[in-house]
Amino acid sequence: MKELTEMGKRACEAKYVLGALSSEKKNAVLYRAAMLLRSGKEALLKANAEDIARARENGMKEAMIDRLTLNEKRIDGIAEGLEQVALLPDPIGEVMDHFTRPNGLDIEKVRVPLGVIGIIFESRPNVCADAFALTFKSGNAVILKGGSDALHTNLAIETLLRQALREEGVTEDAVQVIDSTDRAVTTAFMQMKEYVDVLIPRGGAGLIRSVVEHSTIPVIETGTGNCHVYVDESADLEMAVRIVVNAKTQRISVCNACESLVVHSAVKDRFLPMLKEALQPSGVEMRGDERVREVLPDIVPATEEDYGREYLDYILSLKTVDSTEEAIAHINRYNTHHSETIVTGTPEHAESFLNGVDAACVYVNASTRFTDGFEFGFGAEIGISTQKFHARGPMGLKELTSYKYKIRGNGQIRS
Repeated sequence: MKELTEMGKRACEAKYVLGALSSEKKNAVLYRAAMLLRSGKEALLKANAEDIARARENGMKEAMIDRLTLNEKRIDGIAEGLEQVALLPDPIGEVMDHFTRPNGLDIEKVRVPLGVIGIIFESRPNVCADAFALTFKSGNAVILKGGSDALHTNLAIETLLRQALREEGVTEDAVQVIDSTDRAVTTAFMQMKEYVDVLIPRGGAGLIRSVVEHSTIPVIETGTGNCHVYVDESADLEMAVRIVVNAKTQRISVCNACESLVVHSAVKDRFLPMLKEALQPSGVEMRGDERVREVLPDIVPATEEDYGREYLDYILSLKTVDSTEEAIAHINRYNTHHSETIVTGTPEHAESFLNGVDAACVYVNASTRFTDGFEFGFGAEIGISTQKFHARGPMGLKELTSYKYKIRGNGQIRS
């Protein structure tokens, strides 16, 4: 593991340099990286094609291949994400609080980088660039461990990012990608507490569980997404159909896609046939409880397991309830604290849902697909945190910082 240790040492050296960079220098690197990503499309697509070919040979599902795939539009989106981060205010040095004690001590609470951030992620190669943009702008060094299925793509992106750093005269060790596919290396990475200040897993439930169980480094969990749409008795049903179809089918392989529908019994007879017709072009399999199957008798019966699953597939579980309170109780029992939405025309029900549902992002009359750093105006995101300590929801620049106190005195001593 000598190479891994050397990466940790280089990252530790880099973090002190990065923490002192000016906003202008950081932005210059990000703009150059965006330019190089666009001009390097041919190399990126070639590397990505290698990964896709190998994924198909290994029998990867098409939904997962979609997460892995780059095209010109997605590369442009990645580059735009870097430029959006460059446009955001630099959080480093922000005075979060300032006060003077009775003894004359002047105290400032100032935002500072976390240091070295380790990120373990699966499939999505855009994570490589997004993670760099956010960690770099917030003054951190990053070590990335992607899945073996995206290795060629990640290394091609790393090459362009390090080129941008080099051309702008900044240490290339601001970003390092682990190129080993050995699981022992991944486990060793999780235990580099001497060099890595925080570890962020980004992927499926298995990856997150493994990191939480094996890491000796503090972990920020980016959770799975068993996301719900609740169609209330006062909902505009045409709006509800649009929201469910978007939340379920716009991109099925993402953590903010809808996996479960909760529908009020007063509208199920009218709403469910409308929804089934709207979902048919996408081939969504519906799995419902007994009352749902009274309306749609040809669909699959839902099991207890269905209500707790993140399918990442064209499958939707359906549950009937008789009140907003019952909907909230069902969602809180089965959700993963990610993103939940209510479609309603009753303000009181909306407020009850907003206040009662335990999730990072709770919506009224909007798709869960908006839980995203770019959509929230963060430029990009490091992940969606579903825990409650330090960060929750889409994690942007400020979520990648800590703080320290600066105390100025004029000779005070403690009696």
